[in-house]
Amino acid sequence: MSKKNLSQEALDYHSQGRPGKIEVIPSKPYSSQRDLSLAYSPGVADPCLAIAENIDDVYKYTAKGNLVAVISNGTAVLGLGNIGPEASKPVMEGKGLLFKIFADIDVFDIEVNETDVDKFVECVKAISPTFGGINLEDIKAPECFEIEKRLKNELKIPIMHDDQHGTAIISAAALINALELARKKINEVKIVVSGAGASAISCAKLYIALGAKQENIVMLDSTGVIRADRSDLDDNKKLFATKRDIHTLDEAMKNADVFLGLSKGNIVSKEMVKSMAKKAIVFALANPDPEITYNDARDSREDIIIATGRSDFPNQVNNVLGFPFIFRGALDVRATQINEEMKLAAVRAIAELAKEPVPEIVNLAYNAKNITFGTDYIIPKPLDPRLITTVAPAVAKAAMDSGVAQTPIKNWDKYSDELRKRLGLDNKLIRVITSKAKQHPQRIVFTEADTYKILKAAQIVRDEGIAKPILLGNKEKIRRLIEENNLDLGDTPIIDPRVEEEHRNYFGELLFHKRKRRGLTLYEAKKIMNERNYYGAMMVDVGEADAMISGLTRKYGDTIRPALQIIGTQESVNKVAGMYIMVTKKGPIFFADTTVNVNPTAEDLAEITVLTAWAVQQFNIKPRIALLSFSNFGSSSDPSAQKVRDAVAILHQKYPGMMVDGELQANFALNPSLLSDNFPFCEFANEGANVLIFPNLESGNIAYKLSQEMGAAEAIGPILLGMKKPVHVLQLGSSVREIVNMVTIAVVDAQSRKHV
Repeated sequence: MSKKNLSQEALDYHSQGRPGKIEVIPSKPYSSQRDLSLAYSPGVADPCLAIAENIDDVYKYTAKGNLVAVISNGTAVLGLGNIGPEASKPVMEGKGLLFKIFADIDVFDIEVNETDVDKFVECVKAISPTFGGINLEDIKAPECFEIEKRLKNELKIPIMHDDQHGTAIISAAALINALELARKKINEVKIVVSGAGASAISCAKLYIALGAKQENIVMLDSTGVIRADRSDLDDNKKLFATKRDIHTLDEAMKNADVFLGLSKGNIVSKEMVKSMAKKAIVFALANPDPEITYNDARDSREDIIIATGRSDFPNQVNNVLGFPFIFRGALDVRATQINEEMKLAAVRAIAELAKEPVPEIVNLAYNAKNITFGTDYIIPKPLDPRLITTVAPAVAKAAMDSGVAQTPIKNWDKYSDELRKRLGLDNKLIRVITSKAKQHPQRIVFTEADTYKILKAAQIVRDEGIAKPILLGNKEKIRRLIEENNLDLGDTPIIDPRVEEEHRNYFGELLFHKRKRRGLTLYEAKKIMNERNYYGAMMVDVGEADAMISGLTRKYGDTIRPALQIIGTQESVNKVAGMYIMVTKKGPIFFADTTVNVNPTAEDLAEITVLTAWAVQQFNIKPRIALLSFSNFGSSSDPSAQKVRDAVAILHQKYPGMMVDGELQANFALNPSLLSDNFPFCEFANEGANVLIFPNLESGNIAYKLSQEMGAAEAIGPILLGMKKPVHVLQLGSSVREIVNMVTIAVVDAQSRKHV
C-alpha cells in the first residue's frame, strides 16, 4: 500500500462511524426508573456517605480499582516528536484499547496541555483520586524522569512511564534467555546501547539491576559515545559515561557481546555485527526500520541471536507483553506503587514463560507445528493467552513480598481462574486466525471484483499479507473503479472470462465431462463459463486458485450452485451446511446450519453436527455442541423435538468421543449455572456449549441475524461446510470488514486442507 493510501485508511478508521476508538459503557442495569434512582439520585448518596466515612470504600463502590489513566502532554509521541496534547490523543486512545483487550482494564485517556514539570505534576496529582493507576505516556526526556519520580513519591497508586520501563522489561526478559542460549553471564558481557532516551536509559538501568556491570556498558547518543570528558551530559547520561578510549559505534561494537538499539534505522552494518564477540546478541529495536535488518543480521553470521520491534520476524520485543499485565497485577492487590521488585518479577515471569510448552492456539496463530524455546523464540508471542495468568500473578506476589500490596491475594488458584475469565471477555479468535493466515497467504479469487467493496477488501488483504487476490470481471470497469476510489492493488491479476476464450473453452470441456450425464451439452458448458461463479469455481477446482469468495451481489443459491456442480462435496459428505462464527464477549460461539438446509432430518442434523465439529477444531477450539430445540431432554413429545433427540442418539452411537448433547433450549445451552443446577448429567454442564446446532434453517437464520443486529455479537460467515475445496459465500451487502474476515477464514481453510 502506498503511504498516501495507508494514511487515508488510518484517517477513515479513526473517523468513520463514532469518531475515535473508545466509548464508555455502563456496567450496571439502567433500563428502569428504579435502576436510575439507584445509579444516581437518591440511591447514589449511600455509597457517597460510605466512602466519606471510609475512603478505602471507593474501591468497593466505584470503578477506581480497575481504572487507569493514560496521561500525556504530547511532547514525544511515537516517532513524531513534540506534536502537542491534542495530536497525541489517538495514541492514548489506542493505548487504552490495548489495556482493555489484553487485561480487561478500563482507561480514561488524559491529554494535558502543560510542559512545565511542576505544573504537570500538580495537574496529575489533582485528578489522581479518580484512578487506580496511572500510565504516563509519550513525555519527552529528561522531563519524564523527574515527572515519574515525583509522582511515585507523592501518590500511593501504581504509576509507570511505559516508554521508559516497557521496552526495558521485555528486552530484559529476552536478554536473560538470549544469554542462557549463548552460555554467557550477564555480569561478564560487554553491552553497547545505541540511543540515550528514556527507554534506552531505563533498559540499561534494568540490565544493571539484573547483574550487568555499569563499566561494561557503552552508550551512544546522537553526538556519539557518551564519554566522561563530554560537557553536555545531563544527570541520566552521566550515569553511563565511559572513560574507555571509544569514540564511535564502529569502535564500540568490536568484541561486544550485546547490542541494544533504540535509536534510528540502518546505522549498523554487517561488518559491525561480524566484529562482535562469538554468539553475539543483537536487539535492533528502532521502528519501523531497525538499526540493522533481521535478514542482514542473520546473513552476517550464523551464531547470532536477534530480536527486533517488528511483528514479521521472530523475537518481537513488544511492550504489550508487559504493561497490561503489570498493571493488572498491581491493581488486583491495590499496590501503592510499581517498584523495582515488581518490574523484575515481570521480567523473570516473561522469560520463564518462553521456556514452557507453547499452547496449540499460539502455534495456530503463527502457523507453526511446535514453537519451542531457542534462538528464534526467546520471548513469548503477543497473542499467548498465558501472559495474563503468568505475569499478573508474578507482579502481584512481588508487590505483596515487597510490602506495597494493600489487599493481598489469599487463593492463587481462584485468582488465576478470575484472570482467565477476564481474558474470556476479549475474543482473540480473529487476531489468531489473521496471524495464521499471514504465515502462508493463499490465492483467493473474487468473482465480483467489479464492486467497490470487493476491491477495497482485496486491497486490504493484499496489503496486510493475508491473501493473494485474483479479480474476475470487466478489466476496464475494475481499473476505472480502482482509479476513481484511489485504491492500490499493484500487479494483482485481473481476469475477464469473456475475453479468455481459450481458457474458457478449456474450462467448459472440463465442466462438460463432469455434467454430461446431467443434461449439460458441450455448447452449454462452454457458454456457462462466461458466468464468473462458474469460472471462479473451476479455477479453484483445477488449482489455479486456492479458494473462492462470492455472494456480495447475488442470491445464495446462485453462488453455491456452480460450486456444487464443479467442485462438489467432500468424500462421504451428503449435505453441505452453513456456519456462522458469532464473536461475543464470552468468546466465539458457532451457529449451524444457518444458510442451506431448510428442514433437515435427524440424520441430516447428525451430519451437519459432524461437519461443524470438524470446522471448529480447525481453529484449535474443542467443540461443546448443543442441539437446540424448544424443549429440554424429552420435555416435549412434539415431532420436531423428537427429531433432535434422534440426532443426538445417532451422534452418541457413532461418535462416542464427541462432546454433544440435547435437545436443549438455547438459554440452558449457554448458561452453565442453569445446566449444572437442572441437568448435571449434560456432557458440558460445567462449561456450557460453544457450538449451537439449530433444528431448521428458519431458527438458525433468525438467531444469527437477531444477534447481529441487536449488537449482541459480530457475525463472521457464512462459512460453507462440506465442500471438497474452499468456497465461501458472503451475505448480500456485506461490509468491507465482513469481507476481509471471510477472506481470512477462507485462507485458513485452504491452509488446513494443504496442511501448511
